[in-house]
Amino acid sequence: MSKDGPKNQADVARLIADLRAAKVELLSAQCATDRIRLQYSLQDIISFGEPQTLKGAIASANALCSFYSQIHSRLEHDEAHNE
Repeated sequence: MSKDGPKNQADVARLIADLRAAKVELLSAQCATDRIRLQYSLQDIISFGEPQTLKGAIASANALCSFYSQIHSRLEHDEAHNE
């Protein structure tokens, strides 16, 4: 697929499947994070968590936030123009 968008129905179907799979994986990551958040204090996580593991998780979360924020902004923009 190009930046111009899907070229055929197979590309669209693959995009939809990939988005659904990502949604499930993100929900799993959110659940894992909630378990940690509810079980340990922020201070314990900072004091005893491996810095490289924490930095990697933070980098991943920031990248996801940036990507999905861009999508969210575009969705809101498109919805505002369709009203």
